[in-house]
Amino acid sequence: MDKRQQHNNVVSSDEWYTPRWIIDELGPFDTDPCAAPADVRPFQIAPKCFTKEDDGLSPESQWAGVVFMNPPYSREPLRRFCEKMAQHGNGIALLMNRQDNLLWQEVIFQTAASMIFMRNRVKFTKPDGSSGSPFYGSCLVAWGHECDRRLRQSKIEGKYVVLNV
Repeated sequence: MDKRQQHNNVVSSDEWYTPRWIIDELGPFDTDPCAAPADVRPFQIAPKCFTKEDDGLSPESQWAGVVFMNPPYSREPLRRFCEKMAQHGNGIALLMNRQDNLLWQEVIFQTAASMIFMRNRVKFTKPDGSSGSPFYGSCLVAWGHECDRRLRQSKIEGKYVVLNV
């Protein structure tokens, strides 16, 4: 494991939030399966939200419509969230730019429609309102034709790549 990651306040916690400009550029969205608790949520991403307590991975958590997902980057829930997104087939995920790992090789590259390697590092928001960036870049990954179109037509800087359209 990259030891720098252990000392980065943004990466050391699963509690950091998507900047609004990403949602404004790619939305609207119907479901946020990885929503922050309402008392610290900087803004509402979608009308249907599942917090950690609601468990967006449970069988009772029915994802609907177009999903935006900024999942916890801890290995086990990250894979499960990506597998559920692949099964849902209609959404966009904000993920670490780490394509060499098994999640990318076994799930994302096999099921996603497209992706954007984002040009600049994302400044995420923390529960206390501060912001920070990890030591690695981010990717936006789309599943389904509608979400592929949103990525392709967005003004987000980076390299758009077709995977399985």
